[in-house]
Amino acid sequence: MQAVILAAGMGKRLKELTQNNTKCMVKVNGVSLIDRMLHQIEKKNLSRIVIVVGYEADKLKKYIKTLGITTPIEYIDNPIYDKTNNIYSLSLASDYLVKEDTLLFESDLIFEDSVLDVLLEDPRDTLALVDKYESWMDGTCVKLSSDDSIEAFVPGKKFKFDEIKEYYKTVNIYKFSRHFSETHYVPFLKAYQSALGQNEYYEQVLRVITMLDDPEIKAKRLDGQRWYEIDDIQDLDIAESIFTPDEDEKVRLLQRRYGGYWRYPKLLDFCYLVNPYFPPEKMKDEIRANFDTLLTEYPSGMRVNSLLAAKNFGVHQENIIVGNGAAELIKSLMENFDGKTGFIRPTFDEYPNRYDREVSVDFVPENADYSYTADDIMNYFADKDISNLVLVNPDNPSGNYIHKKDLLRLVKWCGDRDVRIVIDESFVDFADEPDNTLIEQEILDDNKHLFVMKSISKSYGVPGLRLGVLASGDSTTIDLMKKDVAIWNINSFGEFYMQIEEKYKKDYAVALDKFRKERARFEEKLSEIKGIRVIPSQANFVMTELDAEISPKELLKKFLIKHNLLIKELTTKTNGRNYLRLAVRNTEDNDILIAALKCELGE
Repeated sequence: MQAVILAAGMGKRLKELTQNNTKCMVKVNGVSLIDRMLHQIEKKNLSRIVIVVGYEADKLKKYIKTLGITTPIEYIDNPIYDKTNNIYSLSLASDYLVKEDTLLFESDLIFEDSVLDVLLEDPRDTLALVDKYESWMDGTCVKLSSDDSIEAFVPGKKFKFDEIKEYYKTVNIYKFSRHFSETHYVPFLKAYQSALGQNEYYEQVLRVITMLDDPEIKAKRLDGQRWYEIDDIQDLDIAESIFTPDEDEKVRLLQRRYGGYWRYPKLLDFCYLVNPYFPPEKMKDEIRANFDTLLTEYPSGMRVNSLLAAKNFGVHQENIIVGNGAAELIKSLMENFDGKTGFIRPTFDEYPNRYDREVSVDFVPENADYSYTADDIMNYFADKDISNLVLVNPDNPSGNYIHKKDLLRLVKWCGDRDVRIVIDESFVDFADEPDNTLIEQEILDDNKHLFVMKSISKSYGVPGLRLGVLASGDSTTIDLMKKDVAIWNINSFGEFYMQIEEKYKKDYAVALDKFRKERARFEEKLSEIKGIRVIPSQANFVMTELDAEISPKELLKKFLIKHNLLIKELTTKTNGRNYLRLAVRNTEDNDILIAALKCELGE
């Protein structure tokens, strides 16, 4: 068996990275794509490696000589690489295809060794390697039957997004038997190229072949093996985080993305916090039905969006502001404060990070649960001469919860001392106590010093919309903030969501009931695992304390590398203590996490 690598292209989408280098010479974590691929192929003891070159061919050949590859390498030059597509490059290698069995590669791929193993270990002699379609993938897809027959090749121009659940993406690695090349591929390649020209793709030939009664080629489905196709700088950035050999660096690169994890196949995110049971499918269908309008029309400005939020939360328009996520409002609000500000730590760091540490006063509960009451807060800050107080309730990451009647006592205490108080109730809907919100017009009117923050993303499970609200009886500060943020800080999708949200109140209530039951089950299952102490939570996450010999950082690393799970370790937030914060997802996902914990903790 031999290998054929197509490496003639210019890689224009990588811009300056390929101005003087071929695409396959671009480096991922310090190792070029061609270096990695050639060494992977060499391990398979093939008879030779045939590389079709074009753009910067001499430079590529010279570079490959330095890599120490002992398998014989032969080159084919494509002199018109800038006027042709890969069908022409592969046609130049036709004579090699009919000489022996072939592994065919495109050179812009990075993959783990197991990808080649599953292809070579399969006894079938002619295979197209495919993987279940994911939203980040681009290029030719296929539809498969239950016996791995390729029912259809779907090029980009024939792609139908309403059929994506049926699609598999071609990995652009193939195994061709000599017989298949002789009787099927090469004859059809020549005919196709003769009829349609040289500016086509070799997959089009396979598309024609699959229409035959006996096409010989089958699909080989991957099952979690890692690969990535690198077309642009974003692909390169993601590939570096997936394939870095340094496990600590892998964790760092993933964490610093702060989201966008749909680009990571099969990664389960237990770090970021949303509602797993809302929005309902009907609501999503309504948004989809209006997609064209929402995409192509401007949203309304702040006045209209404040009106929508006021309608949904039952307050006056001048007492509420909508933000591009709560984070935008936190920044603007904290910039309106001055004087000493009290924080309860550990907490959501966006608040203390947005304030001068020189005039910040921290209350850290002196117990293993990081729990506290309204009286604890009042006793601690009574002599601290603070001008502002920030409280997240339920708190993040502890899940500590103060009941509404006690919160109102705290609000009154702050009012008596002329202290402005911010209560972030982003997680309050998940608590067991009914009717616990402070976003009520009467409460706001009676407490002008009160500011109530709420993240729509977390409560309603729509983080991609970036929505948050802030309500206060202090209409002057609210008005100043409306002038501070951008006039179009909310996009049309966010505005439409607020427009239709009220119709789905009953669905939301059902989702919260379902969530609370799953949280209780999740906490019970966690508590059964040796080495874990569960801290009861009223939020959509659970904080756990690990036994002294268990390192949260090492557990995070193992979860990411071995189980494709992302969790939040809290050593930084808790002065090096052994805590995790685990998001509560749906039952199926939570059971995957439970199984991984049992695996790593020796059960």
